[in-house]
Amino acid sequence: MQTPNSEESPEPGGRADEFALIERLREGFESARGPSIRPGDLWIGDDAAAVTLPHPGRVVLATDLVVDGVHVDAALCTPEDIGWKALMVTVSDLGAMGADVSFALLSVAAPVGFAVERLGAGVAEAAACMGCAVVGGDLSTSPVLVVSVTAVGSVPDDGHALLRRDGARAGDHLFVTGPLGGSSAGLRLLRGGDPGDPGDPGDPGDSGVLPSELAAAYRRPVARMVEGSVARRAGATACIDISDGLLADLVHVAKASGVGLDLAVGDSVVVAGATRHEALAGGEEYELVLTTPDPDGLVEAFRAAGLRAPMAIGRCTGEGGVYSLDGGPLPEGGWRHQF
Repeated sequence: MQTPNSEESPEPGGRADEFALIERLREGFESARGPSIRPGDLWIGDDAAAVTLPHPGRVVLATDLVVDGVHVDAALCTPEDIGWKALMVTVSDLGAMGADVSFALLSVAAPVGFAVERLGAGVAEAAACMGCAVVGGDLSTSPVLVVSVTAVGSVPDDGHALLRRDGARAGDHLFVTGPLGGSSAGLRLLRGGDPGDPGDPGDPGDSGVLPSELAAAYRRPVARMVEGSVARRAGATACIDISDGLLADLVHVAKASGVGLDLAVGDSVVVAGATRHEALAGGEEYELVLTTPDPDGLVEAFRAAGLRAPMAIGRCTGEGGVYSLDGGPLPEGGWRHQF
């Protein structure tokens, strides 16, 4: 973990020596639960990390960014929350391919005064939850907080194909691994927003859900790694994690696979406390959308693994480019960066 362009890394109340901060981060990462350092492996402290994956198979890599003001609002989250989220949103991409995760690299560019060590503690907590180790990265100063995580995992040679976006086929059933809208609803509540329009099927007015539960969905999402692995072994044909919003991410799968969509999204898919619009178009969910030709087999595989049952939301059709929701045209929705 190096900082080639700066000599100091910011800490609350002033500046701290870069290498002292790296040492404290290293201690935190190595004390977190996760894989132990294997003989011959190198973690933080050299020019690069050298690691041994836990089993033979294909190496799967993912990288993601969390930028203040774009992916997260630092005024509404603790540094620990931001670190947790940065790790989770990256490993979620591995989960969407049915892979596991073993190692991660963390790079932080932060304004002077930002609590980098606290952010590192959130990363370490999330890594422990996922059973992976943070083995290196980079530090720098920046006018805007930018956190980059690269995750390294693998898929074993077990005879089951890696899940991809382009594997869906006409007739496949569509499932989502959990109810949606919690992250968008949590962000709305944290910002003091309106709870929703009266009569909206997702009106959260009397949901009984505590605001803290919705806030946690925004601040501390959980990657569905086990669900992705179970789905892959159960013969799922395609998968994507819901980062841009259900509608947008379903279209990503449909376009990659050359299929149409016939969706029927019931109110049970809407998180209590969220609106229907938040469930359909809100992002930052990190539940998985799956396609399968064997819906009963998928549901049984989830049951046998002790997971909550996936929720049916429609089917893929042979009419490529034709997308419908509840008998009508699919509305536009979801997040897209503009450059």
